[in-house]
Amino acid sequence: MANQKGALEGFYRLIMRRNSVYVSFIIAGAFFGERAVDYGVHKLWESKNIGVCYVFLFCLCLVLWCSFVMLQSCFD
Repeated sequence: MANQKGALEGFYRLIMRRNSVYVSFIIAGAFFGERAVDYGVHKLWESKNIGVCYVFLFCLCLVLWCSFVMLQSCFD
């Protein structure tokens, strides 16, 4: 228990004693945490969608959207 108390006191002395250091630590942690999560999700997405052609899906969505717009203009 004494070792844990020393670690918490060291963390307090290093990070939380001054407000500017604490806020900088929080902002940097949020930035790098977001980057780490983004990288992990991107790698997971790529590993689960191997072989999927996104250009084809984009073209299909574009054709469907254009068809919808043309049909909608016919009824106006």
